[in-house]
Amino acid sequence: MNNVNPNGVWPVMLTPFTKNNEIDYEALERLTNWYIDKGVSGLFSCCQSSEMFFLSDDEMHKITKTVKKISHGRVPVISSGHTAEALSEQAKQIVGIHNAGADVVILITNRLAKKSESDAVWLNNLQKLLDLIPDDIKLGLYECPYPYKRLISLDNLEWVSKSGRFYFLKDTSCNAELIEKRVKRVKDTPLKIFNANTATLLETLQSGVSGYSGVMAGFHPDLYKWLIENAIKDNDPQKVQIVDSFLTIAALIERQVYPVNAKFYLNKYEQTIMTDNSRALDSVLLGATEQKEIRNFSVLTEYFRKFVMEEKKKND
Repeated sequence: MNNVNPNGVWPVMLTPFTKNNEIDYEALERLTNWYIDKGVSGLFSCCQSSEMFFLSDDEMHKITKTVKKISHGRVPVISSGHTAEALSEQAKQIVGIHNAGADVVILITNRLAKKSESDAVWLNNLQKLLDLIPDDIKLGLYECPYPYKRLISLDNLEWVSKSGRFYFLKDTSCNAELIEKRVKRVKDTPLKIFNANTATLLETLQSGVSGYSGVMAGFHPDLYKWLIENAIKDNDPQKVQIVDSFLTIAALIERQVYPVNAKFYLNKYEQTIMTDNSRALDSVLLGATEQKEIRNFSVLTEYFRKFVMEEKKKND
């Protein structure tokens, strides 16, 4: 697929586990197809939602290969697995994920400098890392909150975008004003910005971001797809605002026991058939009250799916 970063919805994929906490590849196949059937533009495997800090390099390679095989060219697949400390080990991870089939390999911004280190150190380390990997590997960046959130500076972002090697930024700034500045800095380069924050999504879509790549795309990606496609149309701004308001409030559910709650929801209400096991959190933390909240969340999701589909039928 030539277009490695099409606009739209890019879910951060979950990793299904068996009851013994081994990777469930049959469930991963069902999940991959579910995302694609819901109309996503691409898939982000081996990220924080995938519990990549709790996966071995071999597991991340196999996950990437599996998702790439199941997607079968229907959508591009990007992947990270960039968890090591030393730059030499990071280079090995990047090459390994590339060889596993990722269309774009995503670098984690906090891996390139310590929290106390400057933006100049960050850029210097990035340049050293780029010298260690082949020039033909397409790259992206993710401002992963774990183990700490490292936002890329505007000047470093401009350098990155003009290098011609970067295609994707998963922005976690949650700051519409900053995102607008970032969009201007990367204009006319291959780099596209995807917002991970629902509350600022509509505003930033209208100022030029390319789509959404956040936790909630793992719950109802089809509603995000509708919002993105209708964000800058003038035909029904009230409906757009209503859907945006629902998605913003619904996104509060990610403050539950994530990713356990997402796995529970997908198994119980989307029939993807997986356990709610996680290596990052104990699934028993998702109690009866939280499960009732997810049930009500699912009822509203189905209501809004009908709400937007009725409009689509009218337009068709």
